[in-house]
Amino acid sequence: MLTAIKILHTAIRAIMAGSILALPITAMMRRFRLSAILTGLILAECAVLAFNGGRCPLTDVAARYTAERADNFDIYLPLWLARYNKIIFGALFLGGEIVLVGSFLSAKRSE
Repeated sequence: MLTAIKILHTAIRAIMAGSILALPITAMMRRFRLSAILTGLILAECAVLAFNGGRCPLTDVAARYTAERADNFDIYLPLWLARYNKIIFGALFLGGEIVLVGSFLSAKRSE
């Protein structure tokens, strides 16, 4: 069961990381509707984390199946990435949003 949880958690994290990395690209391509969808998806994940005390709900489920509590016990990520996941991807998300706002304002000026 722990393996299944780790696979699911890793898949969700990959989708979210991909969304964060795609955000500035879609913004620079002026695909603002897609950028808004990605932003909404990422903010939904942030809301889930916020309502769960800053932890992924899958972490709590995985904890039932092991006594291990390393930062990556519930996901297939290197320890350093699991440890700094929120900081790294939070900064990338913020940067992507800055690119999005800049691209949007630039598009509006050139209309």
